[in-house]
Amino acid sequence: MQPPCDHEDTSLLLQPLFEGQSYGGAAADGTECPSVAVPRNSPAKRDCLVVAVLCFGNLINFIDWFIVPGILLDIQQYFGLSDGKTGLLQTVFTLCYMLAAPIFGYLGDRYNRKIILGAGIFFWSGVTLGSSFITQSHYRIFVLSRGLVGIGSASYSTIAPTIIADLFEEGKRTTVLSIFYIFIPVGSGCGYMLAAGMAKSTGDWHWAFRVTPCMGGLALLLLILLVPHRIQRKTAAHRALSISGMIGRADEKPDVYKTTRTSWCQDVGSLVKNISFVCSSLGQTAMAFVTGALGMWMPLFLYRAQVVQGLVPPCLQDSCNSSNSLIFGGITIGTGILGIIAGAEAARRLRKINNKADPLICATSMFISALCLYIALMVAQTNILSTFIFIAFGELFLSVNWAVVTDILLYVVAPRRQSTAIALQILVSHLLGDAGSPYLIGAAQQCEDQKRTGPEDASSCSWIFLLIHCFASIMFLLPSQPR
Repeated sequence: MQPPCDHEDTSLLLQPLFEGQSYGGAAADGTECPSVAVPRNSPAKRDCLVVAVLCFGNLINFIDWFIVPGILLDIQQYFGLSDGKTGLLQTVFTLCYMLAAPIFGYLGDRYNRKIILGAGIFFWSGVTLGSSFITQSHYRIFVLSRGLVGIGSASYSTIAPTIIADLFEEGKRTTVLSIFYIFIPVGSGCGYMLAAGMAKSTGDWHWAFRVTPCMGGLALLLLILLVPHRIQRKTAAHRALSISGMIGRADEKPDVYKTTRTSWCQDVGSLVKNISFVCSSLGQTAMAFVTGALGMWMPLFLYRAQVVQGLVPPCLQDSCNSSNSLIFGGITIGTGILGIIAGAEAARRLRKINNKADPLICATSMFISALCLYIALMVAQTNILSTFIFIAFGELFLSVNWAVVTDILLYVVAPRRQSTAIALQILVSHLLGDAGSPYLIGAAQQCEDQKRTGPEDASSCSWIFLLIHCFASIMFLLPSQPR
């Protein structure tokens, strides 16, 4: 991967060395912020508490994201929706999420990040609670509420990683960022399990939307009490972040320590010229397409496969069988944790013998995941146990990429542009990825259902997944220059 100095003016890469300079909360004129930031000799215990709060918020963020897929069949029955209209729920959420991300990226690079995070948590928690009281005749309001939750979630996903990046030195940052991103699959799996568990225990799926707002209120309180108002970057000059433990450095010139302000358009123009950033973002876009479709439809697909095999009866009541959401949530948690840890460790070890390890790991894991998921969809008509096994392996190799892809972004983009880069990557990956994949897969499935019935209906979806995986592998290999 090419270092950022190949594409960006070095004078813009290096961060200021002025003592007390803080990030994400600096004044618009570039002057030093008041010395209310965490001092360099602050106890490590307080830093760990800040990370714990941010990880807790990330957990809630992704629980909210995957509540709907966890009770998708109940929602479909309640509102009387086709597969295509059902897929729109997640599509609207993702569209609002991705459109809001660049705005929060711009704000996070220029204004106080703690305030933005707190406002985002309060907003999405309140909307989630309100959506639990929407009646059967107001489906459009329910769709709108999911879009508003996506806006609140965008503030967190864009800004929280940069706070951690500013808070820790390079060595500790490796472990902390990996822990933070582990809560993506953990939160996703808990979303399935919480939704299914609440629907089963109460007999009403609306209660699934009344738990996370309470958790969000606690997260907001902890954010106010434990997270500093401003945070210093604990790195003297630009040393690109690295989850896998390696530090990519810009040319460190002692005479270039200026606070150079750039416009958002200049930042975007610089990122577009960064080939490594562009190709890795396209690879992540393909990953997002696959994960979005899997996350939305896999529990329902497994249920329908079991119905065809006669293992479970069709759902003809308000509260449907939610066991597949519980199982799939458990698989997502386990494979996500293992995959992220394995990906970071593999990158750390393989880079010692190959400085192109990051893109090679991403490409290889995507190809293996493609084969596993294709086989899982094909054998669903005959053996549900084999389907679960191959889904687990497919998700495992898919999860290997999450830490490594984030690693790529953090060491090819200058710290002063990382919030913007994360926001743009969110925008592109969701716009071309999981914003449309739930609806497209639902529409494709609906067309297949009009022709025939049975698990073999998934044949067209299987080919779509396979092709998208292959595209991702190619994109990860294209910018495989030495790190």
